[in-house]
Amino acid sequence: MMYPLVVELAAEGIAVLTTCRVPGFSTQAFYKWRNRPLFRFGMGRAHLINELRDLNVDDPEFGYRFLRDELAAAGHQASPNRVHRLCRENQVWSVFAKKKGLGRKAGPPVHDDLVKRHFAADKIDLVWLTDITEHWTDEGKLYMCAFKDVCSGRIVGYAMSDRMTSALAVRAFDNAVSGRNYRDTIVHSDRGSQFRSRAFVARLKHHGMIGSMGRVGACGVNAMMESFFSLLQKNVLDRQR
Repeated sequence: MMYPLVVELAAEGIAVLTTCRVPGFSTQAFYKWRNRPLFRFGMGRAHLINELRDLNVDDPEFGYRFLRDELAAAGHQASPNRVHRLCRENQVWSVFAKKKGLGRKAGPPVHDDLVKRHFAADKIDLVWLTDITEHWTDEGKLYMCAFKDVCSGRIVGYAMSDRMTSALAVRAFDNAVSGRNYRDTIVHSDRGSQFRSRAFVARLKHHGMIGSMGRVGACGVNAMMESFFSLLQKNVLDRQR
């Protein structure tokens, strides 16, 4: 259905006649659809589908239940059954929805590997590392995303959540950049979808920082960050419930 697109383009100042001429349907047919009582329902459905696709790009691990929660948080009301139906009809799938073999390929990198397992820096805020870890609690899993400065070895920012989403990585990043001299800092991560998301990449560009991602199958591509998480787990988290 191209009619909702005509409405959106018209709102941006593009003439209805011009938009209708490209796909080859008449303006009369468009206005007939436009005046139907179900017009608002159709537009609402189109907006929900667009939202679902955007959420799926940012967090491809999400199933329809999590997507429904994200829609509600953004102010869109839709029942779980409706979200499931829209996802099925428009092929909005979680990457874990269907098994494609024993192993899963990592997503394509959005940055080159600028660190190359050389975890050293001669000044603060030159190179940051980031990763996400998980910890079981009595209420379920808790995820933490942290940023570590290579020169000082200090954690410069972190955030926690019960979901491993791109929003978690963005919140941790915002905490890290607060009050620091971060211009041209290299931010190194693995190829997790949270760090490949549009929201996270946009944050890097907004603050003038440089992204870096390790190679798939390379041992220790983020070893310094993994070492911190290991110590945190052993010395703090495992000592208490």
